[in-house]
Amino acid sequence: MEKGNKEYKPHCLILPFPLQGHINPMLQFSKRLAHKGIRTTMVTTKYLFKTIQESLGSIPVETISDGYDNGGLAEAGSAVAYVEKFLKIGPKTLTDLIERLKNSSDSAVDCIIYDPFIPWGLDVAKKFGLVGAMFFTQSCAVDQIYYYVYKGEIKLPITDNEIRVPGLPVLESSDMPSFIYVYGSYPTGLEVLLNQFQNVEKADWVLVNTFHKLEQEVIDWMAKFWPVKAIGPTIPSMYLDKMLLNDKEYGFSILKPDTDACKEWLHERQTRSVIYVSFGSLAQLQVEQMEELAKGLRMSNKCFLWVVRASEESKLPENFANETSKKGLIVSWCPQLEVLAHDSVGCFITHCGWNSTLEAMSLGIPIVAMPRWSDQCTNAKFVSDIWKMGIRTRADEKGIVRDTEIVRCVELVTDGDERKEIRMNAIKWKEMAREAVDKGGSSDRNIEEFVSALVNPLSEVQQSQHCTSVC
Repeated sequence: MEKGNKEYKPHCLILPFPLQGHINPMLQFSKRLAHKGIRTTMVTTKYLFKTIQESLGSIPVETISDGYDNGGLAEAGSAVAYVEKFLKIGPKTLTDLIERLKNSSDSAVDCIIYDPFIPWGLDVAKKFGLVGAMFFTQSCAVDQIYYYVYKGEIKLPITDNEIRVPGLPVLESSDMPSFIYVYGSYPTGLEVLLNQFQNVEKADWVLVNTFHKLEQEVIDWMAKFWPVKAIGPTIPSMYLDKMLLNDKEYGFSILKPDTDACKEWLHERQTRSVIYVSFGSLAQLQVEQMEELAKGLRMSNKCFLWVVRASEESKLPENFANETSKKGLIVSWCPQLEVLAHDSVGCFITHCGWNSTLEAMSLGIPIVAMPRWSDQCTNAKFVSDIWKMGIRTRADEKGIVRDTEIVRCVELVTDGDERKEIRMNAIKWKEMAREAVDKGGSSDRNIEEFVSALVNPLSEVQQSQHCTSVC
């Protein structure tokens, strides 16, 4: 069936960077596309495929090599070695995959939706004359900051305490991503983040996991220069618009959740009585910080559900779990969306990774922000001062958030005078997130526009997009 026919189903390859926080948003977006009639295939590394092949449900999967087929990033030994080898090996194996699919009568590829951590995805797309769509998994605010560093508009190291970036409020240096604020501490990470923009002007689409009302000013500014479309929040549909039946989970997790234990424990707790604590799949707390957090939870005298990954368990104070068992439950991993959606959860102590931030927002849960690194300080700034749906903890001169500070912040969002405003704002953003992805909402319209351009590649819509990206 030829393109332009309304029954034609274009085929998109989805190419995420092989980390859970990058895979899940792109996987969720692929479900949205499939719901609208687009064929999608997740492309992952051979090593990661061994982990996820049973958890993607109906989404087809193909593999490419990153050069570390037996151990992935851990086998590489360092992020530098991994990225360098992936750059050498990845484009060739992706090319081979597209050639193979091209020779199949019903599997030829029309578009590559790629993580900008893999900028060569666009080069491969252009080699075959395919549509190339970037997919940013961080906020527009953070993307804008990195871009201005990439362009040299923000000089490093930062010497001014106030930083002005178009489309953003005035930021303090401590509100910047850690790769920028603590200059020189993560040289490899900063290089990968800045390299996202090396060919952004050539992309046909720039998709971002956010929604227009959340980041209106910066989205509108970026849209002056790039074909930017906000298509989020990319969390399972049953927690938002409910258009995708039975879409209740992402379908991929590197850790096994203690689902039954969490559910049973939460069912026994009163409404809004539980502090949920999680720092995601990557963040590591210092032993001293773990001890302060444990003391703070105990001092709060509130019920708590604390996710402590197996790799972090040794940092817990001795006998803490047993001594607090009447008030708290400690698990190695949990079904976060189900937990946040439970009536007993009153607030979320989080590192403010972008996925966790969007999940809390989409479910109307007030946040106590304890950012660790990367984009988390910027996200925490917006949660506290711009969106006003939580409060940001303040660390001492050693970078440790003390027990008394944790108690202060928890009390503010659960018992203090500010709690009503914070909760009202959390509910407001929940409704706006739902409206964005619901039929006719801003993100839904953007996805429809993207789909229309794939089905009708010579339409005015796509011509306009192309002009925006090159004119």
